[in-house]
Amino acid sequence: MQIELLKSKIHRVKVTEANVNYIGSITIDEDLMDAALLVEYEKVHVVNVTNGERLVTYVIKGERGSGIICLNGAAAHKARIGDIVIILSYAILDENEVPFFRPVCIFPENNHLK
Repeated sequence: MQIELLKSKIHRVKVTEANVNYIGSITIDEDLMDAALLVEYEKVHVVNVTNGERLVTYVIKGERGSGIICLNGAAAHKARIGDIVIILSYAILDENEVPFFRPVCIFPENNHLK
């Protein structure tokens, strides 16, 4: 049996941009991606703490050290600049791997690592 578990979490970052004229995705500072073990084009869930919206999209790399969190395309309608979001990714594991697995959760301050 396989089980889907939380793999990565970027907890409570601010949306810095929303670009409706882009094809789609969420742009994330590459430092935050590395810290959360996210890879470019990985599927993520974005939960908007400010307004309750939820969406599924994929990650693209943002400028390292910039703190960028930009919702692109149709997703830009789900958040405003300054909204607080949580970004989640998941992994599918065999049940024998589950007891040894721990997700990576990061808690950036002002969209930057401490």
